Amino acid sequence: QVQLVESGGGLVQPGGSLRLSCAASGTILSIWRMAWYRQAPGKERELVAQLTSGGGRNYADSVKGRFTISRDNAKNTVYLQMNSLKPEDTAVYYCDLNDAYWGQGTQVTVSS
Repeated sequence: QVQLVESGGGLVQPGGSLRLSCAASGTILSIWRMAWYRQAPGKERELVAQLTSGGGRNYADSVKGRFTISRDNAKNTVYLQMNSLKPEDTAVYYCDLNDAYWGQGTQVTVSS
């Protein structure tokens, strides 16, 4: 059984920063993709950033230049560094492992 536990969400003012973490545990044979999604109220879940086993990174256009995805292989943990946050970044953020496993989500609220 694989579990993903996200942390690092919270309330931040516009222009501020947060770093989200997602730790994977359990029986994991291989990791070929880890990703962050988000879902705002009344909107569909959208891909924010993904990181493949080969090191490839992709970002949603709305976060390019502000968000950075990274991974600590030894800890099976993926991070999302979010800078210059905007109110429209407010959402529940979820991590995904291999398109198969999801975390419970962590709330990010950007507001003054």
